[in-house]
Amino acid sequence: MATIRQLESGGWQAIVRKKGTPAAYQSFPKRADAIEWAAEVERAISRGTYLPRLAAERTTFNEIATRFAEEFAPHHYRGEAWARKLASLRVRLGAYSLAALTPQLVGKYRDDRLKDRDSRYKKDPAKAPVVSPATVKGEIDLLSKVLDVAAKEFGIPLPAGNPVLSTRKPKGAKARDRRLTADEMTALMRECKASGNTWLAPAVVLSIETAMRQGELLSLDWKNIDRERRVALVGPGKTDEPRGVPLSSAALAALQGLPRALNGRIVPISRMTLYKAFERACKRAKIEDFTWHDLRHEALSRLAERGDWTVLEMAAVSGHKTLQMLKRYTHLQAEKLAAKLG
Repeated sequence: MATIRQLESGGWQAIVRKKGTPAAYQSFPKRADAIEWAAEVERAISRGTYLPRLAAERTTFNEIATRFAEEFAPHHYRGEAWARKLASLRVRLGAYSLAALTPQLVGKYRDDRLKDRDSRYKKDPAKAPVVSPATVKGEIDLLSKVLDVAAKEFGIPLPAGNPVLSTRKPKGAKARDRRLTADEMTALMRECKASGNTWLAPAVVLSIETAMRQGELLSLDWKNIDRERRVALVGPGKTDEPRGVPLSSAALAALQGLPRALNGRIVPISRMTLYKAFERACKRAKIEDFTWHDLRHEALSRLAERGDWTVLEMAAVSGHKTLQMLKRYTHLQAEKLAAKLG
């Protein structure tokens, strides 16, 4: 089944052929290495565990990243976060073939990336803090997803499996617990309404009332709103499937006052435009250490404090795939129930 032949260069090539299986071939400097490799491939074919390497060897990560961005991501992701992560991965891993992506290489990416300065600090890059472990973890998680899609969706087997599964990931950031006091919330809404950005105040209200992620909110179209049923259809997005988000009276009121944009988007501005407007409003309101994502935490905390929402119901609204992510809110439910006990 195996053919070993000498090449003009002086090296040796092993070719393994079996009916029903693509031909496998590899070159080696020594004949003994070629014989040993051919024997391993024959044993793998006999066991039914052989995965051809040719496609993985001929496909670079840059090529598969382009396919991922054009064929997969638009149907499964909302917002821009995935694109920024993918761009970072391409800088260091783009030239490597899929077969060359080993746990050691992914580990080196992790270690090198943790030393990079955060590129978002434009004014004085030399004084910028290093990239956070949570950011690097998110990039490595995306790498794992891209490789899974390459194998399962694009039909490119990974001979050694997904290397990310054997790589230690940085720990994610500790869950934030920042919430606004009543006075801070009043000041924030006052400054948001005073902003020159028409969509800022309604966007803040919608975030607090629906617990939507920023990317979901910015991607929401008017056609996704069912006023009669009081539901917004969100997704598909991070959870890979659409979900219905109930709209409170406050959310409907916020929608009522918005002008209609030509592109159909409810909040027709970019992530950075929204970020800057929100940052300036917080500064004018003298509110420190508060991010846009904290609005989602505020929304879920309020639902938990009501005491009449189950964790499953909260997950249906928030879009969390696992209930583990919502465990941090169960203590708020317990406090509310304890108050009822007297």
